[in-house]
Amino acid sequence: MYGFWLPNDPRGSWSTFVGSWELLRHGPATKVATRRSLAHDAHDRRKRLEAKKALLYPPILLTGVQARSIAKGIARALREGGYVVYAFAILPDHIHLIIARHARPIGQIVAHMKARATQQLLEEGLHPFSDQRRVDGSLPSIWTKRFWKVFVDQEQWVGNAIEYVTRNPEKEGKRKQNWSFVTRWGA
Repeated sequence: MYGFWLPNDPRGSWSTFVGSWELLRHGPATKVATRRSLAHDAHDRRKRLEAKKALLYPPILLTGVQARSIAKGIARALREGGYVVYAFAILPDHIHLIIARHARPIGQIVAHMKARATQQLLEEGLHPFSDQRRVDGSLPSIWTKRFWKVFVDQEQWVGNAIEYVTRNPEKEGKRKQNWSFVTRWGA
């Protein structure tokens, strides 16, 4: 979500460009080639948090009510698109999910889910930027323009990925999550 992982994060990023002069003052893009998670790598936390202050809007930190609203919107997209999700976790500033291969490109699937989640927030009056309207009346997006994807082709890795996503909330001190739209893998 907006503000979660900046293009010049000291741990590295998959970005080649910093699109804001204010943010660029905190360093250039930190392009890395690895596909493994960098979240737990040692880094200068102070530097990362200082850069976040340069964002145009505050980083997204969802409440539980907002997270449930987003999940409801994503569930709608899953039904509409016929997508199958094997694991799903929503945290205050990001979402993890394991989705089965589909005829649609992953970028279209993610855009569909983001659109329905945003619509749901708006319908319920829960959009995090509702008090941040632009001059034209529109609201800033709560989503990053891009997303991180990894394609898993070996069966054992699918199980590991599902376990990672399922345990993620507990690792962050949250309760275990159970979502009705998650399909048991291998069923």
